[in-house]
Amino acid sequence: MSTIAILPMKQFDKAKSRLAEAVDFGHRRAIAEAMFTDVLVATRRAKELDGVIVVTSDRAAARIAGGYGAAVVDDTASSHSEATMLGISRAVAQGATRVLLIPGDCPLLDPTEIDTLLALPVSGPTAMIIPDRHGAGTNALLLSPPDALTPSFGEGSRQRHFELAQAQGSTAEVVEVPSLALDIDTGEDFALLQTTLASTRGGAANTRGLLNQLARSAAI
Repeated sequence: MSTIAILPMKQFDKAKSRLAEAVDFGHRRAIAEAMFTDVLVATRRAKELDGVIVVTSDRAAARIAGGYGAAVVDDTASSHSEATMLGISRAVAQGATRVLLIPGDCPLLDPTEIDTLLALPVSGPTAMIIPDRHGAGTNALLLSPPDALTPSFGEGSRQRHFELAQAQGSTAEVVEVPSLALDIDTGEDFALLQTTLASTRGGAANTRGLLNQLARSAAI
């Protein structure tokens, strides 16, 4: 079985606008880049992944992705869900028999948890839905085969993905992956990330280092 991770990444300059009340524009861009890099590091260290595809129109993101051995697909889509479909098409063309759709803003992503997820047994077409920390959204999807469902991210997507999988003849499973629960969209998310990093060691090296640097300069 060949498994490829698909990571859509919008332009860094447009990323994390909802953090505006907590972080200024220049630092938001740097944080988005650091988190994206940490996700790439985690995927590269995951032993059960056979490749990574980044869907982006950002030149810096494409350059970083290439540096970590990821293939790059130009993002001509108008939404996160459509961007994932571009990635799925490329993955299928590369021979993928399943795909892992992950976000670029989960810097705590643990490669061992990726491997544990990919080792879970499946029988027949299956969509594993990895929820966000609030339980209503979807932070990741593991689709076996890649067309097990048509992704539809956004508010309330956990239940929507569950229903879509069933409607498309796939088994739907909700799987908790702790390091994929926290995506960074709001000031509250950002504060929780800071608290988590301050109380742990290891992982998220790029994000951790950047936040430490910003804290020393009193930028955050």
